[in-house]
Amino acid sequence: MHETLIQSETRGAVRLLRLNRPDALNAMTVPLLVQLRQALELAAQDATVRCVLLTGAGRAFSAGQDLADPHVAPTRAPGAAPKDIGHMLDQYYIPLVLRMRSLPVPVVAAVNGVAAGAGANLALGADVVVAAESASFVQAFARIGLIPDCGGTWLLPRLVGRAKALELALLGDKLRAAEALAMGLIARVVPDVELPDAAMAIAQRLAGMPTRALVETRRAMDDALKLDFEAALRREATLQSQLGFAHDYLEGTAAFLDKRPPTFKDR
Repeated sequence: MHETLIQSETRGAVRLLRLNRPDALNAMTVPLLVQLRQALELAAQDATVRCVLLTGAGRAFSAGQDLADPHVAPTRAPGAAPKDIGHMLDQYYIPLVLRMRSLPVPVVAAVNGVAAGAGANLALGADVVVAAESASFVQAFARIGLIPDCGGTWLLPRLVGRAKALELALLGDKLRAAEALAMGLIARVVPDVELPDAAMAIAQRLAGMPTRALVETRRAMDDALKLDFEAALRREATLQSQLGFAHDYLEGTAAFLDKRPPTFKDR
């Protein structure tokens, strides 16, 4: 029987995706990664979805890669060849992370409990990261002789700077939610009992905004990290030219002048 490792439900224009291996703290396996990528693809293809909310079932967001997964578990038999972890990343993690980063809608991560290793970096790759007060983030890779993956080497220095990124990655200490917020790693911390409603409220708010403009904002900021100042200015002008001809700009300005709520449609 097919195991449901990603729970999916739709609330208005928000697609809620929940990692569903609570007994294993939502540790990632290849089947879970495949199902999550498929769920993101379905959300991308559904024109009624205007925001994705990602969280974990039970008491954790995700403990990271399940080291018992046959794709990464070391083979202890004498003379057995080691597993190619990089190949596993190429086949499963990279397509997943690229799909999430390129979604045509904003992505909110609601971090409940621990987010460790690839689980931490999956959450940090979202557009808005909201954490419960009891949540924690751990870059656990060095403890088992690996480097941060799932986008960690790209995300961490851009979010908190090289010095703090290296401290987090090299020492692998647990970072509490309040500390993550203080250093700019995440966007918001809320009391544990308020996390589901608070994260959904943010997702619903984003779903009611001009989706295309939000996504182009994400892309422009990512692109700007590779550009000099003038090139970033030119990129802004190009995008504003495109968005200025779109429905949502015309609707937004008309609604402002008419003093009425706007109805955005672009995606």
